[in-house]
Amino acid sequence: MTRHVLLVLAHPRSDSLTAQVAERQHARLKNEGHTVDVLDLYAEGFDPALRPADEPDWEDREKTYSPEVHAHMDRILAADDILVVFPVWWFGPPAILKGWIDRVWNYGFAYGRSRPRLAGKRLLWLALMGGTAEEIERLGMEAALDLMLRVGIATFCGLPDARVGVVHGTELSGVAKDLRGARVAELLVESDRTVDEELPR
Repeated sequence: MTRHVLLVLAHPRSDSLTAQVAERQHARLKNEGHTVDVLDLYAEGFDPALRPADEPDWEDREKTYSPEVHAHMDRILAADDILVVFPVWWFGPPAILKGWIDRVWNYGFAYGRSRPRLAGKRLLWLALMGGTAEEIERLGMEAALDLMLRVGIATFCGLPDARVGVVHGTELSGVAKDLRGARVAELLVESDRTVDEELPR
């Protein structure tokens, strides 16, 4: 079955591992016959700062938000699946991604209705973490991220079919330069496995 996927990327560098993972998943989805809308938050110049135009009005769920936000809402509504690829910084998503959620996943659109507008969509938050699986488990980072993204955002917005997938060990500073290419290749394959497990097609 052909699906339309909104692929959200949140990293400032186009040569980053995060961008390579997003590019790889984009290619895989297209090769499988799906359509893909790539939303590169940095490349598109998305402003993550919440200003009065996009602040929720708890007394008016029909509030008209800014044109930029409405354009993003339309892209979300058009998608069957949403795949968000991002690095974990300071135990959470980058500010630009948090700001995208604050501004776009807004009252009257993503939540605040008896029949959620986003119901039926599948969502995968694909997080790249520098630490090993053991280190991350010891610190409770995956559990914290799951609580924030799957429970606090996705489930609250009527998306019960949401997952948080993690690619571990992405910190390359300790890897010898002549071995980095092989390590990146391993991480890209790991991203494939994670997406296939969490967002089967």
